[in-house]
This record gives sequence, C-alpha cells and structure tokens, in this order.
Amino acid sequence: MDAVFLFGQLFTGLSVASILLLAALGLALSFGLMRVINMAHGEFLMFGGYLTYLASQWVGPQFLWLAFPLAFVGSALLGAVLEFTVIRRLYGRPLDTLLATFGISLILQQAARQIFGSTGVPVMAPAWLSGAITVHGGALDGLTFPYVRLFVMALSALVLIAVWWLLNRSRFGMHVRAVNQNREVASSLGVNTRQLDMLVFALGSGIAGVAGAGLALLAPVNPTVGSAYIVNAFLVVVVGGVGSVLGGAVAALLLGCITALAEGLTSVSLAQAILLVVVVAFLQWKPRGLFPTQSRALEEA
Repeated sequence: MDAVFLFGQLFTGLSVASILLLAALGLALSFGLMRVINMAHGEFLMFGGYLTYLASQWVGPQFLWLAFPLAFVGSALLGAVLEFTVIRRLYGRPLDTLLATFGISLILQQAARQIFGSTGVPVMAPAWLSGAITVHGGALDGLTFPYVRLFVMALSALVLIAVWWLLNRSRFGMHVRAVNQNREVASSLGVNTRQLDMLVFALGSGIAGVAGAGLALLAPVNPTVGSAYIVNAFLVVVVGGVGSVLGGAVAALLLGCITALAEGLTSVSLAQAILLVVVVAFLQWKPRGLFPTQSRALEEA
C-alpha cells in the first residue's frame, strides 16, 4: 500500500475523529447523567453549522471570532429549551424519549429546509486557513496536511481539555459526577438535580454546535448533515464507555481512523458496514466499553 495514501487517509480519519469526538461528548454527558437517548443531537450540530454560515455572511472573512461562541451559545440555548419543554417530562421513559426526539429531529430538519433550502450552503474558511503543510522528499513526498483540518483537530483537543477540566476540577463537575454515581444521595445532599440536568444537556448541545462550526469549515452544511454523524457518535459513546470523556476520545480516534481507511480501500457504504461489524465484535469482548464509568443508575438500568 502506498505510504502517502495510507498516511493521508489516517490524517483524514483524525480530522473526522475530531468532529465525532465533539458530537459524542454531548451524548456521553446527557446519556451518562440522564439516560436520555437524544435522536435530535445531530440537529444541534446542524444548527451550529448554520450559525457559522450566518456569521460568515454577517462578518465576512474574519468570522471565526464570532462563529464559535455563536454556535456554542445558540445550540446550548436550543438544547436548554428542548430539555425544559420536552425531555424533562419524559425522564424514566426511554422509548418515549427516543420517539419524541426523533420527531423533533425531523421537525428541525424540515425547518432548516424551509429557511436555507435543501442544498448545502458553503462556508469559506479565512485566508490564513487556506494553505497546507506539504512533505517534500522521502517516502512521504507529496503528503499534505491542510491548515483547516489541523485547525479543527486543535479545536477538538482544546474542547476536550476544557470539558475534562470542567468535570474533574470544578464544583459543577463534582456535582455532575455525584449525580451520575447516585442521583438520590446527591439530591438529598442539596444538589439541584433538575437544574443540573438542564445545564448538562445545554452544555452537550453547545459542544455539538461547536462541532457543527468545525464541520462547516470542511464541508457544506445541509439539513441532514447531523443525521450523517449521529449514528457514529452513538457508536463512539458505546465503545468508549457511557459517560467517559477519555473513552470517548480514544473511541473517536479509533473509529475515525477505521472509517477513513475502510473508505479509502472500499466504498463509503461498505466502510460503514465494516465499522458496524468491528463495533459489534468489540462489544462482545468488552460490553461496557473501553473505560466504563461507575454509576449506580447505569448498573440498575
């Protein structure tokens, strides 16, 4: 196999993994804390992408300073509204929650079609992201690393570090871990679990919005862009271990690289089938994922 092709596919896989990681972080938080299967999570990614497009139209070439905060805050607010109006009334009813969020997903997709059209809207990256690092000489001669993909990978790493710090070094994170381990005891000790549920859901939605902003720099944004990532995001959560940030990072890297290599050697549809087979085989070996978290609620589920 050509070394340039192999390393090029691996690099593409890492950039795809960066988007998957951001999309999966919110799912890991909400499912780990509230046991909510949110089928509309991909639409937060779509919403962040469209907000990035609007920022590029309003501000011009130097839109990135506005795009990422706008995508995070806008998607977080949308997530908070969804949690307050729908999901809060369906806790403990996983099938109802799944069906309700699936319906909301279709509604948001149709709303995007009505506003932006069914075709994808392009977002032109700033000029300073238009170049690439090219390898000259040696076995990897001609291999390129586009700046925009390196930027998305760096963004994902920064968000991952920020989420890790928030969950492990802040009072908010201590409350999240307490509720995740034993909701009843945490509530009896004064933790406002209802408010925490909304904040965690909004945080996860905001992170998905940031993923959409990063994805908008790589590909056009369309109404179904979120649904293209939601299945793989769930796979990342399951393989990494429900509620585990470290597990999600490792699983995103593994699945992203497997997908990129399989697509390069076969086709997109066959690559997805290969990925599912690999995940099923892995779960036969480690059914709780790479880094399972200790949670009384998950053990009882």
